[in-house]
Amino acid sequence: MAMNLRIPEDLDRRLETLAAEEHTSKSALLLQGAELVLQRHARRRELSEGLDFVMSHDADLLTRLEDA
Repeated sequence: MAMNLRIPEDLDRRLETLAAEEHTSKSALLLQGAELVLQRHARRRELSEGLDFVMSHDADLLTRLEDA
């Protein structure tokens, strides 16, 4: 899928520099960045769901530990 993307000039220059250093394209760097954002979001969701599970299933235990 093709997409047009407008990025600020400063970011474009920095991407150009990094792409040259890494011997890759700006497009590849942006794809890596998008993947990292998606992974981070998924990880936060997993952590939140895990915390919600513990808080709902172990509420009595957590209360006892709080009082100890």
